[in-house]
Amino acid sequence: DHCGSCTRCLSICPTDAFPAPYQLDSTKCIAYLTIEHKGPIDRALRPKMGNRVFGCDDCLAVCPWNRFAKQSADLRPFLRDELSAPALKELSTFDDERFRKYFAGTPIKRTGRDRFLRNVLIAMGNSGDQSMIGAIEPHLKDDTPLVRGAAIWALAQLVSDAEFEKFRAHHLSHEPDEAVREEWRLGDAVPTGIGSWPLGMINGGLSVLMGIGGGTFGVTIMTLFGAT
Repeated sequence: DHCGSCTRCLSICPTDAFPAPYQLDSTKCIAYLTIEHKGPIDRALRPKMGNRVFGCDDCLAVCPWNRFAKQSADLRPFLRDELSAPALKELSTFDDERFRKYFAGTPIKRTGRDRFLRNVLIAMGNSGDQSMIGAIEPHLKDDTPLVRGAAIWALAQLVSDAEFEKFRAHHLSHEPDEAVREEWRLGDAVPTGIGSWPLGMINGGLSVLMGIGGGTFGVTIMTLFGAT
């Protein structure tokens, strides 16, 4: 045990995903939620994700042992200039073809366009930037319920209650998916308590593959392995 009394990783986690030392609750881990989880992300956790759209390395960044880490040569193929702090608005315009081409050769591609757009839309909702509204609105009619649901939540964070009600009146009656209809009904409400799915514990084994971030509420992208 090299951790001693250090609890930096437990304290830094945005979603309190460490219920105890050496235990990781995957249903709260941003890395798991943005990369592996296939469905809608728990509404109570969405505000805590900030602008993280692919992974999170906060726990690793504060670990004193990681100051000895060296960058692997395996990272070099993924460190492309165009992946440095891409703008959320640009990412939100990706269809499946453009998503595949843009992220070709990177681990991001394996999440697929729909899950990635879900994450991007949540980040847009967290931005507090009302100029994002125009980029969010087209996704209210996206072919995928997962994307539509995330777009509704993002919109609710950035418009007034009165404006949201106008959007809801226009879209709700035409929405066939019950989960998406529930997003319209809830708006920007945050449920009490966290956890819509059974808890799953993951012990240790996290390693950062790549981290990209920055910009004025641009985007943070990372990949974590070991959460299986």
